[in-house]
Amino acid sequence: MFLEKVMENNPKLIKFAFKLQQKGQILPDTYVLDYDTIIENGKKMKKIADKLNIKLFFMTKQLGRNPEIAKGLMEIGFDGVVAVDFKETLTMIENNIKLGNVGHLVQIPTAALETVIKHKPEIMTVYNFEMVKKINEVAKKQNHIQDIMPRVVDEDSFLYGSQQGGFDVQDLGCLIDSISKLKNVKLAGLTVFPAFLYDKEKQDIVATVNMKAMEKAIKIAKEKGYKDLLINLPSVTCCRGIETIHKYGGNSGEPGHGLTATTPLHKDTDQPEKIGYVYVSEVSHTFKEDSHCYGGGFYRRGGLQSALVGTSLKNCKKVKCSAEDNNIDYHFKLQGKHQIGDGVIICYRTQAFTTRSQIAVVKGLKDDNPQLFGIYSSLGEKLKKNW
Repeated sequence: MFLEKVMENNPKLIKFAFKLQQKGQILPDTYVLDYDTIIENGKKMKKIADKLNIKLFFMTKQLGRNPEIAKGLMEIGFDGVVAVDFKETLTMIENNIKLGNVGHLVQIPTAALETVIKHKPEIMTVYNFEMVKKINEVAKKQNHIQDIMPRVVDEDSFLYGSQQGGFDVQDLGCLIDSISKLKNVKLAGLTVFPAFLYDKEKQDIVATVNMKAMEKAIKIAKEKGYKDLLINLPSVTCCRGIETIHKYGGNSGEPGHGLTATTPLHKDTDQPEKIGYVYVSEVSHTFKEDSHCYGGGFYRRGGLQSALVGTSLKNCKKVKCSAEDNNIDYHFKLQGKHQIGDGVIICYRTQAFTTRSQIAVVKGLKDDNPQLFGIYSSLGEKLKKNW
């Protein structure tokens, strides 16, 4: 999906990824993260966000909850992490990363509430009043007032499968009244998801139908006297997306794929961000007229189409590559017969935390002195040995 783009705007990453594979420093099924490029992408976003007074919470799930990337983004001024599930929240706590928005897309389980609230997340997204009351109870024990942010929906809202939940905007007025009666929670924001998506025909980021619910919610909240809420408008947050957030009255975004320039917008158009990772495999065997490389990193919405196969950037060729999305991704299929042990470089849209891949962080590419900084699991744990 992004192979042409990474060849165009980050060939140094491909070159070093081949080198790591050929020297045996990484195994197949490894995402190689270009730390320098990801941080530079973050700086570009932060510059625009600061100008427009928009708060940015970075997302790490696409990069395997990687703590080194998280620390780097904190150093350049991001406002904290949006930990989209409770396990990512706990990983960020273990690595002393400031919690920005937690509870969206996955609520914090009851057993973990004390630990999470103890680390004082800036805001917690909530889907139902039962959760609000639980947060209030735990915050009361800790003598703390926790800011919360309802996710709102209406009858027309578009929600992804397995991501359904939220307050009907028609009930928001009553919800605000109920929250105001509790002593240890405070209404501090509103969110919807996705607020924006990429429109291929327009080749731009456009508002989804969910923004209708948000507009109603903002109006209701203002009528109740809330004028300085965090208006959190996630999805496709990148330099261009931040401008769209501002256009629609938002003041908070959550870059994820934008940090690695792997949104659909980046595939079809030229944007300020540069590709920040590649997936590395190796030819395993041939079967009939085709070859197969090691799998493990497949994501069915990744747009897998092609791969570079060879021993270096100079000595490789582009071939068709595919995976069976209804079977375990033990292997990816490569068109044609290739040499066993040759490197395979792929660049597609990923959610590394859903894979069994390893994550290799590379620093120094911008100075032409690349070094393998460390290897991590897809869940953010640093491995004590390379593999």
